[in-house]
Amino acid sequence: MIREELTKMATDTKNASQTTSCTQYLRHTKIPTLLFQNAKEVDKHVALIVEGLIRENNSAGLPTVLGLPTGSTPIGVYRELIRLHHDEDLDFSRVVTFNLDEYWPMDHNSIHSYNRWMRETFFDHVNISEGNIHIPRGDIPRQDVEAFCDDYERAIERAGGIQLQLLGIGRTGHVGFNEPGSPSNSLTRMVTLDPVTRLDASGDFFGEENVPENAITMGVGSIMSARKIIAVALGEHKAPVVRRAVEGEVTHEIAASNLQNHPNAIFAVDLAAANQLTAVATPWMVGPVDWTSQLEKRAVIWLSEQTEKPILKLELKDFLENHLHELAREFGPLEGIRHRVFQELLDGICTIPAGQDRKKIIVFSPHPDDDVISMGGTLITLADQGHDVNIAYMTSGNIAVFDHDARRHIEFMQEFQRIFNLESDKTKALNEKMLESIRQKAPGNPDIDELLEIKTLIRMTEATVAAKTAGVPAKKLHFLDLPFYRTGEVIKRPVGEEDVTIIAELLQREQPDQIYVAGDLSDPHGTHRLCAHAILRALDRIKDELNPQVWLYRGAWQDYEPHEVDMAVPLSPETMLRKKQAIFKHESQKDSALFPGHDDREFWIRAENRNKNMAQLYNLLGLPEYFGLEAFVKFSSQI
Repeated sequence: MIREELTKMATDTKNASQTTSCTQYLRHTKIPTLLFQNAKEVDKHVALIVEGLIRENNSAGLPTVLGLPTGSTPIGVYRELIRLHHDEDLDFSRVVTFNLDEYWPMDHNSIHSYNRWMRETFFDHVNISEGNIHIPRGDIPRQDVEAFCDDYERAIERAGGIQLQLLGIGRTGHVGFNEPGSPSNSLTRMVTLDPVTRLDASGDFFGEENVPENAITMGVGSIMSARKIIAVALGEHKAPVVRRAVEGEVTHEIAASNLQNHPNAIFAVDLAAANQLTAVATPWMVGPVDWTSQLEKRAVIWLSEQTEKPILKLELKDFLENHLHELAREFGPLEGIRHRVFQELLDGICTIPAGQDRKKIIVFSPHPDDDVISMGGTLITLADQGHDVNIAYMTSGNIAVFDHDARRHIEFMQEFQRIFNLESDKTKALNEKMLESIRQKAPGNPDIDELLEIKTLIRMTEATVAAKTAGVPAKKLHFLDLPFYRTGEVIKRPVGEEDVTIIAELLQREQPDQIYVAGDLSDPHGTHRLCAHAILRALDRIKDELNPQVWLYRGAWQDYEPHEVDMAVPLSPETMLRKKQAIFKHESQKDSALFPGHDDREFWIRAENRNKNMAQLYNLLGLPEYFGLEAFVKFSSQI
């Protein structure tokens, strides 16, 4: 799916209106499921439905009652609605809103409050009346919660009921905070949060221990009473629960599966969130398909895995018994199918990823450790083979440093200054200011600027020694510190022209022959996606003077599927050891990272297992056996 996503990014960059969208309703789903190529198209479609309802009601002088979610999923929809308000005079004065949920206990002014989040993200940017905004309160005493929840239900009724309910979906299948076990007739109430939900929220709270254990949420029954429901799912980490919600049985364990019983509910998903649905993962299972060479490759690899046979040992009966008779008939003879797929995989195994002649290379690393975690073996190989390897660290990564690590470095500086008689009133005041800010800071609150600088320095020095371990000297490192990242918070700004200019100037200055870009759709903070978009915009800006070869690599969260891989770089045991040693240099991310994502293994374990698993998979397909493999996709769209 990454190939289609990044190609669409490049197409969006060029504003190519002739591009055909892949929007379609998918087969084999129990809820109408509308597939879009990327998140941006989902956002525009959902905002268009909201806009249409508001304009229709406004023209009749009627209110529009909306149910609204929070979290990362609806941000794009809210931004598009804000644009429609400012640029196309969409009037929100008659809109009435009911938010799904709020943490409890939670002060409404807290940085973690959904009340504050909704106002900063949406309400403050449109002309909605304050009296029309309804959000569950997290600041009421426990003994008043039940009465408040009853009043919330009555307020929905007095408004005439929710006309359009927007939903996200959590990894547990929750909608709102209706965790596994929520009854289908449940109403607004206090709930205990599932451990997975609290883990997913831990990044926003800078630690799972800081996430509240309870929340107030509209119930499944409250949600199901809406006249129309649109559930939005974006990103690969949502793919397993999307499959269970729209293709599985209705169950209390997956609250979103209840939408199968709603007469007017749809799912709107991007390719990444849909990649485990039958019609996307194995389209030959649900009806005729338009066979292409890429789909042939995918089907044959799938068949090899299903039958546990190497590709060259697949027989006609394997194709006939697994819904691939059309492939055998249209692309045959069978011997040709087997050899085409096998040879393409074999040709993709590359021990000289930049070729024989010396090349100028830039590896773009969204965070200061993505280079060695994700493609450290290839980085080492490129440096050892004599290429001019540069690494561009796109963001500081400073919010991912624990306070205790920062405190340790500050206390080291204090002692260093004392030993060498370097103390001054200025250094004493600065050190104490930073230490006091740590002592006084509430969990998850932003750092003061000086402390952010210390955390930036920690990440920078770690990256420098890690790069040196991989064979790249300090003079070849570029710390871009892109402005979109400089919020001091988990939520970042959209990529702007200043970000693109910084990247374009680097490319113009260095004139690389080859670049490596993180093409990861599962990045929990979205930084990888934003960085990829910024690079593509920069390449588009300078396309008349520079057109380097572009390779995409995956982040720490997930690897490519074999049918997506264009280049697989073998890793020897010695190279794997050096890669791990480079990862170890990122001490602030070892043992327990501040943002571990959905996998609590240390990064070096994830990286080693991923590389070994890819090598093992290639071996099972009948290809040569290696100690490890790093996989890449070639970005071939003309930028």
